[in-house]
Amino acid sequence: MIEIKNARKTIGGKVILDDINLRLEDDKVYGFEGENGSGKTMLFRAICGFIGLDQGSVQVDEVMVDGDHIYRDIGLLLENPSFIEDLSGFDNLAMIASIRRLVGPDRINKLLKKVGLYEAKDKAYKTYSLGMKQRLGLANVILEDPKILIFDEPTIALDKKGVKALIEIIKEEKERSKTILISSHEKEIIDDLCDEVFYMEDGKLKQIR
Repeated sequence: MIEIKNARKTIGGKVILDDINLRLEDDKVYGFEGENGSGKTMLFRAICGFIGLDQGSVQVDEVMVDGDHIYRDIGLLLENPSFIEDLSGFDNLAMIASIRRLVGPDRINKLLKKVGLYEAKDKAYKTYSLGMKQRLGLANVILEDPKILIFDEPTIALDKKGVKALIEIIKEEKERSKTILISSHEKEIIDDLCDEVFYMEDGKLKQIR
């Protein structure tokens, strides 16, 4: 469960998060709509503990997170995922997996097949197209089987097969009782996959479904 209370964040004199109160439960997919700069990405960063708040709190599974404390059981895809250019797709995931040693090569290969990158797994990341880079980001989100999954504009640069893989991943993970957050300008993705939908504007949040 994610619980946000009176969250406020100002950057450069601009209010990015404006008194956000939100409670997100397990086994659900939550959609977030809004224009670029409305606060969606900053909200996701706050949930992960990547930024500190000026006031308020974020609690994930009874763990308080802030700019100094992160919640580790989260898989996150932000816009334009970054990996090491000279490493292959497989080696990038293997390097990430080596930190906590929760998964091995079999898991990595399985995920590369799931996102349609298995045939290109040994190619350098710098040779990947934008769509392939996004697919590798999708694989990374679920690499270590996290409890919470956050997808920030996940359909960027994806072709139809990539979008299909994304949808299958989200449906499968929901069946496994994950908490899933998605921000997207693709209304069909939000309408088809999300149990509840929120709209952000100028740092304010309201539920619209």
